[in-house]
Amino acid sequence: MDSTDKFLEVDTWQTLMFLYNAALKEVNTKIEILNDEFLHIHNYNPIEHVKSRIKSPESIVKKLRRHGHEVTIESMQQHLNDIAGIRIICSFTSDIYQIAQMISNQSDVKVLTVKDYIASPKPNGYKSYHLVVLIPIFLSDGRVDTKVEIQIRTIAMDFWASLEHKIYYKFEGNAPEQIRADLKDCADIVEMLDERMLNLNEMIQSYRGKAESRT
Repeated sequence: MDSTDKFLEVDTWQTLMFLYNAALKEVNTKIEILNDEFLHIHNYNPIEHVKSRIKSPESIVKKLRRHGHEVTIESMQQHLNDIAGIRIICSFTSDIYQIAQMISNQSDVKVLTVKDYIASPKPNGYKSYHLVVLIPIFLSDGRVDTKVEIQIRTIAMDFWASLEHKIYYKFEGNAPEQIRADLKDCADIVEMLDERMLNLNEMIQSYRGKAESRT
């Protein structure tokens, strides 16, 4: 690769990172507005907090190699959907589907893929709701659609996933069987906790509705 090619590749990389960062800003703004609207209409805030990140170059290279893809900018754009990622943390499982629907209903958001790991958890117990969407970025010379992965999960699901992620990397993906079994047991407890907390919230709302009807 001559010096001109190297310059062009660096320039392309910087442009892509600019686009991914711009897409994250767009999605964050959409989520903030939807959350404010929900609070205004229903007097309830479904989102606890939001995290966003751009995958590091090291993580991009590792993932491409792990899946047997070339380590090139073109390969990265074609094969990776999670370079720009946003995680939305909710209180209850029911909030997840409401938020996913609100995002999908946006006229300028194109949903590419949906993976519902809540209805169909991974074998290790992982639960989350994933959307890969195209977000339009309007630049001075036109529109560029950019991919963003959106993960939506409850506080309990996020706690479990964070711990599983740390263990996965500590053992380089080969955790002892006993640890994997304990993690799966914890995932079952998380599911039970989410169900009980949702039921408790519904009971509270029911009591509140009865109290308001008497006034």
